[in-house]
Amino acid sequence: MANTKSAIKRIKKNEKRRLRNLAIRKTVRIAVKRVERALKGQSVEEALAQYNEAAKALEKAASKGAIHRNKAARKKSRLMKKINELKKALAATGGSEGAENNA
Repeated sequence: MANTKSAIKRIKKNEKRRLRNLAIRKTVRIAVKRVERALKGQSVEEALAQYNEAAKALEKAASKGAIHRNKAARKKSRLMKKINELKKALAATGGSEGAENNA
């Protein structure tokens, strides 16, 4: 246990930051899962809409220091790569799957 006043204060501050970072990272995970769910549903427009929300959450988390900025960039890049692969696959098959989900 901490002996000095400053060490006690530091423990309290660290706990507050840890809880804040947990909440921010949870928001990021939820946003990323929503994009992946939209991708499984074969809906490009929905995936793009969810991607915008996820990108915003990732950038915010990176700016707050909850995650590293390179990790945020890597996640955004991988999500967009999956969206582009879905677009390409739908274009190759005629793209009717994406249109049905959005009609």
